[in-house]
Amino acid sequence: MTVETVTRALVTAPLPQIIEKLGTSIAQAQHALDTNSVEVAKLMAATEVELGGRTFNLLTLGFTPSFYTFTEATVEAKLSFTMTESTELSVSVGVTAEVNVGVFMAAATVDVSYARKYSVTSEGVSSIAARLVSVPAPDVFTQLLRRQFEQPVT
Repeated sequence: MTVETVTRALVTAPLPQIIEKLGTSIAQAQHALDTNSVEVAKLMAATEVELGGRTFNLLTLGFTPSFYTFTEATVEAKLSFTMTESTELSVSVGVTAEVNVGVFMAAATVDVSYARKYSVTSEGVSSIAARLVSVPAPDVFTQLLRRQFEQPVT
């Protein structure tokens, strides 16, 4: 992978689409949470308990479903890359000499090597985090429950 390839990937990263998808996903998740709370409220209204010869549903007794909301969401992306270049040069010289019965012989060897190496490394890490907290039931929901079930419990 070349530096140009990594740079091009950085420049063309679909950041706006990632943020859009995160927002859409959170909205869909929030809708699912709200729908679940409403379904739990319906179940509580249908669940009856007998106390002291009288029948009450769970909402009448003050039970309410839990509601949740997303308070924050974070998209984090990190990309790092390194490029290294190294050059290696080695020279090896050897000399051999020999004298034998008046004859002198000499030999020399030279070994040269040259290497140039390139290395590119890239790493990417991404994460998505969302914070979900419990919130009170909507005021209108609570007021409607009180009005509908205003019967004294004795």
